[in-house]
Amino acid sequence: MRDNGIEPTIIEYLKNVPTVKELESLSLKLKMRPAEFIRKGEADFKDNNVKEILNDDSDLFKAMNQFPKIIERPIVVKDKKAVMGRPPENVLDLL
Repeated sequence: MRDNGIEPTIIEYLKNVPTVKELESLSLKLKMRPAEFIRKGEADFKDNNVKEILNDDSDLFKAMNQFPKIIERPIVVKDKKAVMGRPPENVLDLL
């Protein structure tokens, strides 16, 4: 992004945990259900039986708020759109 003259705003999600409403908004911007941007290999995912609620978006948003390490990252947001930052080339879709 910086190579294209755009200075990103970095949100440290572990210090400023997204609210359930913010996660719902992010889901809409990504055009993904929450199960699609969750880290299934993360210890918090495994240790807290999050797998059991993968089909319940409401409960999954709550779990993402409670255990923010399970949120996939980075996520890049611009206006009303968002993309996963992996691979980095995805970010070019927003520019």
